[in-house]
Amino acid sequence: MAGGGPAAADDGRDDGGDGDEKGGLRAALSGLTTRGRSFLAAGIAAAVCAYVLGQADLLRVGLLLAVLPLVCVAVLYRTRYRVAASRRLSPSRAATGSEARVHLRMDNVSRLPTGLLMLQDRVPYVLGPRPRFVLDRVEAGGRREVSYRVRSDLRGRYPLGPLQLRLTDPFGMCELTRSFSAYDTLTVIPRVEALPAVRFSGEASGYGDGRNRSLALAGEDDVIPRGYRHGDDLRRVHWRSTARYGELMVRREEQPQRARCTVLLDTRRVAYQGAGPDSAFEWAVSGAASALVHMLERGFSVRLLTDTGNSVPGEGAGGFAGATQETADSAGLMMDTLAVVGHSDGAGLSRSYDVLRGGNEGLLVAFFGDLDDEQAAVAARMRQRSGAAVAFVLDSTTWVRGHEATDAGRPAGEGAAEVEERVRPLREAGWTVLAVPPGTPLADLWRTAERQRTGAGASPAGGAAGTSGGWS
Repeated sequence: MAGGGPAAADDGRDDGGDGDEKGGLRAALSGLTTRGRSFLAAGIAAAVCAYVLGQADLLRVGLLLAVLPLVCVAVLYRTRYRVAASRRLSPSRAATGSEARVHLRMDNVSRLPTGLLMLQDRVPYVLGPRPRFVLDRVEAGGRREVSYRVRSDLRGRYPLGPLQLRLTDPFGMCELTRSFSAYDTLTVIPRVEALPAVRFSGEASGYGDGRNRSLALAGEDDVIPRGYRHGDDLRRVHWRSTARYGELMVRREEQPQRARCTVLLDTRRVAYQGAGPDSAFEWAVSGAASALVHMLERGFSVRLLTDTGNSVPGEGAGGFAGATQETADSAGLMMDTLAVVGHSDGAGLSRSYDVLRGGNEGLLVAFFGDLDDEQAAVAARMRQRSGAAVAFVLDSTTWVRGHEATDAGRPAGEGAAEVEERVRPLREAGWTVLAVPPGTPLADLWRTAERQRTGAGASPAGGAAGTSGGWS
């Protein structure tokens, strides 16, 4: 049931296997409650005694006692195939730490009212307790709607469902459970932090503040003649060129270049220590998501690249998500990728370097884990293939020590000198390098990079600006 469609149709075919006619009556009889079994046993016993003793009145009582639970079974067995349920998520993508609401709707499409109903939805334990709702009698053609909230501090994709519906007859003789087979998926994406707008300078034409420049000198609607093709609008005929070349020529309209931005996420398992929502790796994933959203809002064509060489969305010119109608879909695809991204088994950044070596990559924003001398040299060479580059380096050892120091009441931030020495090749190659202390907001580091570029001084991030460089 992707997208919150109906969980089942009213013909009973989407019931997770409970709707098979073979053995259906046996399953219905197994739903008899203690009261129903007692009535059935008492009725049979009374009928046998009436036959032996020859008492007609006792036989009528026995038949009544025996038939009542069987009638309840038949009615309930038929009713459950006339009950439909649906689920809707609002929203279908929720950030870590935020709540999403799940709306359940139950429709009685039969001509008979239902008895007591209990709705139960299956939910992973990380989203909260399993919700249960008790509904009173639902009239024929009636509808009931309920909702519950889910919340997760861990990103990922979590299945919701299947929905279970327990029906009970008014006399309490029988209780049947219907399990719908359809389910939805809730995507918990990384937390996105709002970033301040900074000006990019010193970049190649078509990037940063120059992204609206045209390829030619005459402006966005540039007059570059080409030969007439069947189907061209006659209003685009350029008569001066037609007279010059002796054939029909039309104007070729060139579109302005769009700024490009590649967000590189280092996912190597050897580059991070620790786990959990407050780990260095989760900060890097959240930082990459924030950078992607920020650059898309600024009008950049953006793509997500990992150390494995995988590029998302991977379609269009160079795999970038442009400013088309599919931009929202591409952004959703990148956020879905970050929702489930995990550690890679690779030990190097060579695959991502191979993707970037083609050049003309525009702005490069990278989130690195631990870098040894070899990987720092590979990362330094990436700068030669991009217009501008900024790196956020997370030393996982510093993060682990920082959390331990915070728990012990000591100041965090030790080991910054070691990180500074490791990233020296990046600074020498022209990167803007920022060491990330534990728990530092990305917005503060974003401003620090701008201050470094303009030479305005250090950032209030408290030790995060121990490097030099600029956006270009």
